[in-house]
Amino acid sequence: MQLPAYYEFCNTVKTIVGHKALEQIPQSLKVINAQRPMIITDKGVEQAGLIKIVQTAMQKSKLKAAAIYDTVPPDSDIKMVNELAKMYTSKKCDSIIAVGGGSVLDTAKGVNIIVSENASDLMQFAGYGNVTRKLKPLVAVPTTAGTGSEVTSVAVIANHEKNIKMIFGSVFLLPDIAIIDSRMTKTLPPTITAFTGMDALTHAIEAYFCLAKNPLSDTTALAAIQIIAQNLVNVVKKPSDTDGRLALALASNLAGMAFANSMVGMIHNIGHAVGGVCGVPHGVCMNILLPYGLEYNMHKASQYIGELLYPLAGDEVYNATKKKERPQKTVAYIRKLIQDLHDATDGKHPRFFKEVVDKTGKQMVPKEKLVDIAKTAMSDPAQFYNPEDLDYNDYMMVLEAAWEGTPLDKKKIKKG
Repeated sequence: MQLPAYYEFCNTVKTIVGHKALEQIPQSLKVINAQRPMIITDKGVEQAGLIKIVQTAMQKSKLKAAAIYDTVPPDSDIKMVNELAKMYTSKKCDSIIAVGGGSVLDTAKGVNIIVSENASDLMQFAGYGNVTRKLKPLVAVPTTAGTGSEVTSVAVIANHEKNIKMIFGSVFLLPDIAIIDSRMTKTLPPTITAFTGMDALTHAIEAYFCLAKNPLSDTTALAAIQIIAQNLVNVVKKPSDTDGRLALALASNLAGMAFANSMVGMIHNIGHAVGGVCGVPHGVCMNILLPYGLEYNMHKASQYIGELLYPLAGDEVYNATKKKERPQKTVAYIRKLIQDLHDATDGKHPRFFKEVVDKTGKQMVPKEKLVDIAKTAMSDPAQFYNPEDLDYNDYMMVLEAAWEGTPLDKKKIKKG
């Protein structure tokens, strides 16, 4: 094993995991001198009864939220961040408890920037490294097992007036505490469980073969991959499996640690573009694009891709497979996993882009939109950590194959 000459790994988040981990919120806030938390969430979480669970867990110590905001939209918005910051100040809050998926957690991170910096404009902190000091206490309670946002130092917040998504990055955006509780994901429908699980799996897999990988990110990535492979299909089939739910939530957390330190590549690169152009949920994009990212990078990262067979399929399959055959068997295993999820959800889990439809049955990724997606992908920074470079023709080749559901033509893959 050849170790990199230099690398960095940072994870300062205290992570509390358990079937009743929420009961640790009061003591955890007391340790960081927080007494008047603001709860930030969305309507879906509130209507699922999850906020009541959080409040009940807090009541035993007589801790109450000083403010609750429950209408965060699917896309974090700068105007909403500013509005919530005003509420935080007016209610004399001293900390934040974010309960939700990636949008809620990113919104909370944005609010924390404004209230900690006593600022009026979030935009002045856009980009990387513009938040330069510790922020107010933030507790992250994820309600999906996919984003890993509770252990990442980045927030993505939309500016709808300019039709762009702004990235905010700093180690100071890392939450103080992450609470992983099986009750928070128990109500997720099978399809969303499948999509978010594949999102977490993609985080871990790209973290393992992309250019900024390191021994510490490898450790968390491999653990996440193994846990997801052992639990995802079972939980989709049996949503009430609380042990499986907790396992997937932990795997998402581990995958978040991995990619936050090693970055991601072309799968996220193209997925961001598909989401931006066609509005396809991120987890759906990751699920479809994962085998293509492996195929495209095979000639440059075959060793690492072959090693992924061990956590995915187990030691018996790994040891029975010849070394040169392991990379392709890894891809085959991923495709079988996608098919198993498709079958377990009665065909609601799409395998390729032409199968992605909205509630009315309308195709969300028309083939004529692939050109726009390819052009958009060319400006996404995630491509810089991919083992192999991509140009417009490469993007189109991958997109056309992923739209039809056919493997990549090995003869057309660049070998630079």
